[in-house]
Amino acid sequence: MLEEAFQDVYTKFKLHFYQNVFQRFATREATLTTVESFCMEGIMAMGEPTIAEFSHMMGISTPNAAYKIGSLVRKGYVEKIQSTTDRREYYLRPTQKYIDYYSISYAYLHTVIERVRKRFPAEDCDKLEQMLSVISSELMPELDMLAKCHHPEAPAAAPEKPAEK
Repeated sequence: MLEEAFQDVYTKFKLHFYQNVFQRFATREATLTTVESFCMEGIMAMGEPTIAEFSHMMGISTPNAAYKIGSLVRKGYVEKIQSTTDRREYYLRPTQKYIDYYSISYAYLHTVIERVRKRFPAEDCDKLEQMLSVISSELMPELDMLAKCHHPEAPAAAPEKPAEK
């Protein structure tokens, strides 16, 4: 059944993410709480939201969101970028520290996609891509606000620093 197959894949991606979060706690590398990890996932998914957009999407008060964001800024996982059009507004951008911290989760997505490409013909992969695009853009209207959070007027990120060896 389609619903069960989709749920199985979705659950496995979530479990892989949770494994990474809890492994970091076990090895004492974690500096983010579980709630902060979920906040960061939300910020990443939304692009560069404002605090108000983030609070609205997550269904929490703006002061509560501002408190959580303040903690993430202090820990160095989020930077607040001032809008070039409205100096009172700031966009939330994950720092390279966060991207490095959670790169394993994203690497797993790429691993699975590469396995899909090896396992299935190119036409099937193209069809899967089309179907996923339609699901995302048309069949999940409750999350349409995600597209509105990618702010072109936000200053570009600073170039990434080369990894230290």
